[in-house]
Amino acid sequence: MNASVRGKHSLRRLKLPPNPKVRVGIAIFVFFALLALLGPFVVQNVMGLSPSDVDTTQAMELPSAEHLLGTTATGEDVFAQLVVGSRISLLVGLVAGVITTTLSVLVGVAGGYLGGRADSFLTAATNVCLVIPGMPLLIIVASYVQGRGGWLTVALVIGLTAWPWGARQKRAQTLSLRHRDFVSAAEMTGESRWGVITRELIPSLAPIISVSFLGAVVGSMFADAGLSFMGLGNINITSWGSMLYWAQNGAALTRGAWWWFVPPGACIALIGVAAGLINFGIDEISNPRLRKPSKEVRARARAARLHAAAGRSAAKATAGKSAPVQEAAS
Repeated sequence: MNASVRGKHSLRRLKLPPNPKVRVGIAIFVFFALLALLGPFVVQNVMGLSPSDVDTTQAMELPSAEHLLGTTATGEDVFAQLVVGSRISLLVGLVAGVITTTLSVLVGVAGGYLGGRADSFLTAATNVCLVIPGMPLLIIVASYVQGRGGWLTVALVIGLTAWPWGARQKRAQTLSLRHRDFVSAAEMTGESRWGVITRELIPSLAPIISVSFLGAVVGSMFADAGLSFMGLGNINITSWGSMLYWAQNGAALTRGAWWWFVPPGACIALIGVAAGLINFGIDEISNPRLRKPSKEVRARARAARLHAAAGRSAAKATAGKSAPVQEAAS
């Protein structure tokens, strides 16, 4: 019974605030997640479309009932490419975001809490990586890899070059928490350093980690699209970035083929908008001043105000009746 009660309380604590912006952001993320999971199967096996079938007789066709988003310069279906490419683009963003966030949390939190030589070494490594320009380094590494290893290599390259800024931010937050009472209490109870980091500090930094993870996912998708657009990614794999690359090579902009480059760019932008909307909800969770009271709380406050007003009215009425009695007695 106690376990079920604790489970209900934990679910209430994890419930996002009733913010329409957050709901819209989550809805966009869920839509693209379902698109990446089920879309390729539906497009290829149910609708019978292929993202790589070439048909020059149907090149550069406008969107129609047969081709919902038109065709490319070689007759490939843009809608099929958009749906199939969503899986690769989201996988790159998620894997690179996990790598970036994990490295930044380990380096930043461990350095900020341990202090001493460990902090000096980790801070020096972070500063060295910060001095190196991120985008040029990413371009050099990607050009050397030349897309070998598929999307996983691209995600590793992005994730291993994007963690220093997050590590610096989390170290600064850890320094402000390391001498708090709850950390001192955990140390006094004999908790190990790793236990303090994983059970006390990281949960306290959960809102910051969540925000940085969403930013890392969106930034990784932008980086993947940029690398593919420059021809440094694996352009033979269908993704939103490779769609932009082939649209550029096919002079889609000058030929007015908006249906070729607008859909992948709009999808990437929508995911960025969704991440920004969800950040509003995370801010409300982490900052109580931004939270809006629930309907139940507002109803209780309204009832309390009405009760207080009724009490004041009754007190005034009682005072008004007792005043003539006192005058008569005097």
